[in-house]
Amino acid sequence: PIREANVMSLVCPIGPERNLLDPQPESCHRVFLDTPVLCPRRFNALLELEGKGMPHVIIDMTYTLTEGCSARRLADRAISKKSLLRERLDQICKEAEAAILGDSVAFIVLTHRRAGEDRVPICSLLAAGALHQHLINAKLRARVALVVEAADAHEVHHFCCLLGFGVDAIFPYLCYLSLLRVRNCTLSMQTRVENFRHASEFSILKVMSKMGISCLQSYKGAQLFQAVGLGKEVLTKCFTGCKSVLNGVGFDAFAQDALEFHKIAYPPRGPLPPLVDEEVEELQDIGEYHFRSIHESEIHMNTPDVLYKLQEAARTNSAEGYKLFAHWQNKITEQTEIRGQLEFCLDECDPVPLEEVEPAAEIVKRFCTGAASLGSISNEAHQAMAIAMNRVGGRSNTGEGGEDPDRFSPMKEGQMKMGAAEWEIFEGDTSRSRIKQVASGRFGVTAEYLANADEIQIKLAQGAKPGEGGELPGYKVIGKIAETRKATPGVGLISPPPHHDMYSIEDVAQLIRDLKNANPAARISVKLVARVGIGVIASGVTKGKADHLTISGMSGGTGAAKWTSIKHCGLPWEIGVAETHQTLVLNGLRDRVTVQTDGQVRTGRDVVMAALLGAEEIAMTTAPLIALGCIMMRKCHLNTCPVGVATQDPELRKKFTGQPEHLINYLFMVAEDVREIMASLGCRRFTELIGRTDLLRPSAHLKEHWKTADLDFTDLLRPAWTLQSMAAETEGSMFCCVPQDHELAHVLDRQLVLRAAPALEDKSQVMVKDLAIKNIDRSVGGILSFEVTRRFGAAG
Repeated sequence: PIREANVMSLVCPIGPERNLLDPQPESCHRVFLDTPVLCPRRFNALLELEGKGMPHVIIDMTYTLTEGCSARRLADRAISKKSLLRERLDQICKEAEAAILGDSVAFIVLTHRRAGEDRVPICSLLAAGALHQHLINAKLRARVALVVEAADAHEVHHFCCLLGFGVDAIFPYLCYLSLLRVRNCTLSMQTRVENFRHASEFSILKVMSKMGISCLQSYKGAQLFQAVGLGKEVLTKCFTGCKSVLNGVGFDAFAQDALEFHKIAYPPRGPLPPLVDEEVEELQDIGEYHFRSIHESEIHMNTPDVLYKLQEAARTNSAEGYKLFAHWQNKITEQTEIRGQLEFCLDECDPVPLEEVEPAAEIVKRFCTGAASLGSISNEAHQAMAIAMNRVGGRSNTGEGGEDPDRFSPMKEGQMKMGAAEWEIFEGDTSRSRIKQVASGRFGVTAEYLANADEIQIKLAQGAKPGEGGELPGYKVIGKIAETRKATPGVGLISPPPHHDMYSIEDVAQLIRDLKNANPAARISVKLVARVGIGVIASGVTKGKADHLTISGMSGGTGAAKWTSIKHCGLPWEIGVAETHQTLVLNGLRDRVTVQTDGQVRTGRDVVMAALLGAEEIAMTTAPLIALGCIMMRKCHLNTCPVGVATQDPELRKKFTGQPEHLINYLFMVAEDVREIMASLGCRRFTELIGRTDLLRPSAHLKEHWKTADLDFTDLLRPAWTLQSMAAETEGSMFCCVPQDHELAHVLDRQLVLRAAPALEDKSQVMVKDLAIKNIDRSVGGILSFEVTRRFGAAG
């Protein structure tokens, strides 16, 4: 966090706290840590404070599978319905409380050191969370510091969760032991440890900056997290007060998971052959960060066979190829997304003939591409999406990088060389993106840019990395990109986090007003991120006169984001869309705003799911880019994309082979897929789908797996029309049908435009003296500026 570095700090005091209302010299008897991620030297120094009046106790975070196997213990466990893991958590809390009351310890160290072939480790977050909440309830938390000597904390998100749920310091000893095994590394062990710690500290600051928090002391124990699929029993004991959706797994599932991982680490087997060296035996790479084709690897949305089949279908306009792609993609969705756990109630519907269903040419008008800026992707890819979306009547999005004014004018008929492809341009084609995005950095935002928009999108948040601004490395800020963004070539561009730009709904309402004045003909959109509680935010923004809301999901998004953001930020759009739709209906606001969603929407099934949960429009970015040639190399941030999609390297851009027709083919095949599902559900118009959660139910296969058996979709699938509206006396609409009243009919600018008519028509000089500007006149000059720009462009 470059801008925030001067006002952020990881320095934090730990240890017993005294009475704040009665400060004494003993109140200063605490330990100040410069970082919460301890190196071996710092950790040992903490333990050596025993002789200086700060004793510690070490509590084991493991348990044996043979603990309490007597008939009496087994009977007690059966009656209490507690697993060995749950029993050990209770024991940890009792041991810690006894150490505080009996021995007056200053530090409690939770450790995994005893983990081994006969001892199963407990998740450090569960143990630390349970102990933190127990000590708070016992009114003992301020008397002790909580230190975790963890084997399972190795990512930034792990550190942040531990800190956020009450841990004071972390000693990731297994990470340091792993650094000993790094091959072909000439750095000393101390340098490796310090590099790891510094990278971790920088990333923790980055996470804190997303939340607008400057000091670790404010972040620690703040529980700024939301849970998906976590059981109430676990939340109550370990994460009290944490917001959650879908209910889900309990302690039994965590115990089962612990055993599964333990078996991987210590597989049951006989003696190894004499030549096998156990010291060099390695665990299997399960593909957490990159796709692996091995059996039992982590499932990825983008697999090579799926990418190939999508591109084949798009390039050959093959309906059969698309159906095979959609089948494979939907199977992956079943294992990776919330919508994959739902199914259509086809047995309760009366199908209609396909011929009676709304045509595909109308459905594709509800599609748009997401906000991929020129710079993050190549000019060829950016223009291909714009031309394709304009041809079908959809919308493309500029992203936050501005737009070349040359693209505002219609194109001439003929051939156009783009990369390795020859495009056929028709009379009236345009590469103008109809959606113009405005972010906190305001890169490329000019009066001309806004005047050439059909929709202006306020980037209040970013789906793939909520809390962060856009970022473009300096080596991508070259030539036309730097010129369009009004930036210095070679200098990296980072938008401030959105919360530095918008502090309240009132700020958003004023920006909506300003942009509506800057282009009265454009609809004003606000981009939000799916989260628990988004409904209230969406209602406030709608009352602030937004015409359109985009609910962005956690998946998809920028390829230049940090791994922590890609893997651990945001919530699925299904949760955000459902809550937004329900809350808007509840407040009588649904009829005045259009709801859109985005986040790895690929097939007709995904589109229909989004509509049934409450979305009228669908944004897609990853799939269109794949249709245009992207092969998901995940090198977007390095400027080395080998197919010319996400690079500014002139030589690599020559390898771009995409055609606008490829994307058009794909969109129409998705629309035909939507039509077939609509026919089977008995819906003739797309608007008949919106908000119809009664046509969805949890899939039958959920009860077959111990991880999904307890998921509860009741709140997600609650029909909005069954909610008691707080505003409307009669049943409200389920989709937008009433335009927002922006109250521009009688603003001062209307008089200014009339007075300035001679100047606008023939550039005659006009002077206005007798119009008073009062404090109720907002955005004065905005509409006049629009009229000037509309007629004369930037030169006006």
